Amino acid sequence: MNATAEIIKKKIESFHPELLETLVKVVERLETRNRPAIPSFHRDEILYRIQFHNEYPHTKLDFYENISELEKLYA
Repeated sequence: MNATAEIIKKKIESFHPELLETLVKVVERLETRNRPAIPSFHRDEILYRIQFHNEYPHTKLDFYENISELEKLYA
């Protein structure tokens, strides 16, 4: 791991200043990007539905119909 970090460090040190500035901006965006946590009751509900469907495969796995609603909430 240290060898890989050293290789990356040497490559970064050789970057043109403009490229280095762009890299810094990209890394800052990655660091500050917050994804909202999915509430545990949503995860529990999905897990319950999958388990139920595994026990009773003839049932309809309906959470796919609700995925667009989840995407809107957590986009």
